[in-house]
Amino acid sequence: MSKYLKQHDFPADLKEMDYDELELLSYEIRDFLVDSVSRTGGHLASSLGAVELTIALHRVFDTPKDKLIWDVGHQSYVHKILTGRVEEFSRLRQEGGISGFPKRCESEYDVFDTGHSSTSIGLGLGLATARDLSGEDYRVISVIGDGALTGGGAFEALNNAGHLQSDLIVVLNDNGMSIGANIGGLSRHLVRLSGTAGYANVKNRIKTGVSRVPVIGDDLVSGLQHAKEKIKYSVLDDGIIFEELGFKYIGPVDGHDIRELCGVLEDAREIGGPVLIHALTYKGKGYSHAEAHPERFHGIGPFDVETGKSLSGKGSPSWSRVFGQKLQRMAFQDNRIVAVSAAMIDGTGLEEFQRIFPNRTFDTGIAEGHAVTFCAGLASGGKKPYAAVYSTFLQRAYDQILEDVCLQDLPVVFCLDRSGIVGADGETHHGIFDLSYLRSMPNLVMLAPATAAQLEEMMDYSLNCPHPCAIRYPRGEALREPELPPFEPGHSQRVKDGNDADIWAVGPMLSHAIQAAELLEKEGISAGVVNMASLKPLDEEMILEAASDHPLIVTLEDNVISGGEGEALTACLARKGHDCAHVVNLGWPDSFIPHGTQTGLYEKYGLDAASIAGRIRKELSLQNRKEPQQP
Repeated sequence: MSKYLKQHDFPADLKEMDYDELELLSYEIRDFLVDSVSRTGGHLASSLGAVELTIALHRVFDTPKDKLIWDVGHQSYVHKILTGRVEEFSRLRQEGGISGFPKRCESEYDVFDTGHSSTSIGLGLGLATARDLSGEDYRVISVIGDGALTGGGAFEALNNAGHLQSDLIVVLNDNGMSIGANIGGLSRHLVRLSGTAGYANVKNRIKTGVSRVPVIGDDLVSGLQHAKEKIKYSVLDDGIIFEELGFKYIGPVDGHDIRELCGVLEDAREIGGPVLIHALTYKGKGYSHAEAHPERFHGIGPFDVETGKSLSGKGSPSWSRVFGQKLQRMAFQDNRIVAVSAAMIDGTGLEEFQRIFPNRTFDTGIAEGHAVTFCAGLASGGKKPYAAVYSTFLQRAYDQILEDVCLQDLPVVFCLDRSGIVGADGETHHGIFDLSYLRSMPNLVMLAPATAAQLEEMMDYSLNCPHPCAIRYPRGEALREPELPPFEPGHSQRVKDGNDADIWAVGPMLSHAIQAAELLEKEGISAGVVNMASLKPLDEEMILEAASDHPLIVTLEDNVISGGEGEALTACLARKGHDCAHVVNLGWPDSFIPHGTQTGLYEKYGLDAASIAGRIRKELSLQNRKEPQQP
């Protein structure tokens, strides 16, 4: 660890340091971040770009009395370093260690648990309004990236803040990227603003000059306010959207100049009403590999500092890559196919598809609700949209899925990447709720491939499926085994016969089920295994057969138990009046799962092969005790 960082009492010391010392601090922080994240993995590029901005914020404002809210929060590593957690970075995103996102349980400086985008302005406005109602005195500062600003929630909050006119400072950290390059009209507007700092300069020069006119200067300043629009539009033909929404706009400013940032923040602190500061930064600044490839270093595993290369070995293709490559092959054969993603082109495996079919690839920005409605329109126009979205982010589009797609029975295909537990990103990113929030939607077909080959089969089926279709698959390497019978919609697949118990597994949890059955077999316990490939509709006929032939059925899913596939199977048996078999549902409990490795979390929550085998052994033992003894 850097001795320089350790010897200071941050953030208090920031207020005593001169600007040369603060500049040195920025270099120390960057060196520490690169070294530390190279060991643990994490969100590096975004944090490197926010170093000077974070230093300035904590220098100017009296945190934690003043409330500092980080949108998404993946750029908050410097904030954590400056609020007493530098020694904990060796366990960043590790089980029992600090989170990669703000967490109230970690520090009083973390105002809100964030992880999804476009929420900071709304949260800040709520805090500011509560402050005003309570007669309290503190500043509220919301830091939002230009990527997160593409989300509808951010615009709703901007509109509301302009109406309420509460004291609120919004810092727009504009690096031109979210995970990949930003797109859309707002992004173009910000680029235009970044090249026209003359607006702010012209306005300030006129105000300063006129106010110096003896006697009538102040009156002239007041009288010229109505001319502000003329000045503004003479500099920017497109106007300034933030001032139109009721904010006082300051910028653009150099987001890597601590002195300039501090001056601007001090000015904003004294201005009443909502203020927006537009800071220009570079994602990955200070580390050449991250500057050259900011999208790759947005979220990265352990890497070699000198070369920037990942230290993880190359294994089988990821589920995302299998999906992307299969969609390419399908698109060559069918020109109806279009791909849609919400600022996750690279993350969902669509980068090559976009290169080959640029006119058939659509990135909506961080706007999942709009992405789904956009897909509904595409489907209505005769196209076949494949919406590739992380499971956790698709939660933000619940109403659009229900109303705009399922109600209309439109053949949109939802490709739910990162379904199930994801590991180090923790509570806000685990995709363990999609089975529960999608199961109740009429007309929706739900599928879960257990292997890469089965994912490709399901995509072939989805092409001509006349209904909305959701295919869920996890993070990580796609499984190549076991070899399964051909996929049939509406049917499950028996993988292994067994008499004592039957394990019904969802998707890649099939591998855990097979391993558990093998462990039990060594003990003389015969357990069957079924692949629940079709989640909706359920294979009710096979469920009833299994319940008649086995005293115990165990369901296994990478989803919360509440509202999941296991409860659907249990409800099916109850609905059919079948009470022959005892059913045990295994999945994630009714709680938020913390960060850790996928393997470690499976073991901790009893979803690894050994734990599953132990649970089955215990259930069979209990059943044997209850059986009446023969005379």
